[in-house]
Amino acid sequence: MKKTVSVSVHGGHSGQFCSHAADTLDDIIQGYIREQFPWVGITEHAPFIGENSLYYPDEREAGLTPKLILQRFGDYMLECRRLQKKYRDKIRLFSAMEIETYSGYEQFVPYLINRFQPDYIVGSVHFINDIGFDYSQTFYNRIVETVGGKDELYCLYFDKQYEMIKILKPSVVGHFDLIRIFDSNYKSRLLKPDIWQRIERNLQLIKDLDLIMDFNLRSLYKGATEPYISRSILKRVRELDIAVVPGDDSHGVGSVGNYLTEGIKILEDLDFDTNWRQPELLQY
Repeated sequence: MKKTVSVSVHGGHSGQFCSHAADTLDDIIQGYIREQFPWVGITEHAPFIGENSLYYPDEREAGLTPKLILQRFGDYMLECRRLQKKYRDKIRLFSAMEIETYSGYEQFVPYLINRFQPDYIVGSVHFINDIGFDYSQTFYNRIVETVGGKDELYCLYFDKQYEMIKILKPSVVGHFDLIRIFDSNYKSRLLKPDIWQRIERNLQLIKDLDLIMDFNLRSLYKGATEPYISRSILKRVRELDIAVVPGDDSHGVGSVGNYLTEGIKILEDLDFDTNWRQPELLQY
């Protein structure tokens, strides 16, 4: 029986270029080589548009400014391109970018794409009403209060995700149901009619655009019981025959390839195609 290879469509956050990660990008890529990945997408976070209110606490503590963050991302792209060449005989690296959805992203992300020319983008949602919800339980609770409840937050999240996918058409849709990160009742909440209708709508758009969905294993690393995408959604994804590819969402050498074995088994058990599709590259 052919062994399924390990890949990551969403990985490689490094302490060199991300305030909440660890280790150098070179060390992380060497980790992927040791684990015998044939290819990996390095998908550092895109710069913010410039509003300090969007920064996470670790970025404020580091004294980062909009100018410094933009410069750091430029340095990331240069280093990633250098490492592509350095390790081209050992692994295929994609120099990619994980985007954000704050006010003005509709104009700012295309500017970033044109300026830095990443191989592809991962379309993620970490912000609702310009408040980051995934940093901590405290941040999550704050936005729940702001929008009037968890059901309302889920609806806003999937509406923002739909808008982002429609506008940017990212090659990869990142951690589809991240909004459940601090919700212990997410399994039943996802099935509520107003929320499930939005999930179904978003999946249909992903299918129509023939995008890849990131099977994000970072949640397991943080102690959750299942990856993003949740099983109830994953079954519908399989019915729609949408391409799903693992993403370790590594934030340092220690999380390279985290829970790949478990993630691959879930996908194999649901009869997903594990001849992993590579992201469609942007044309310039």
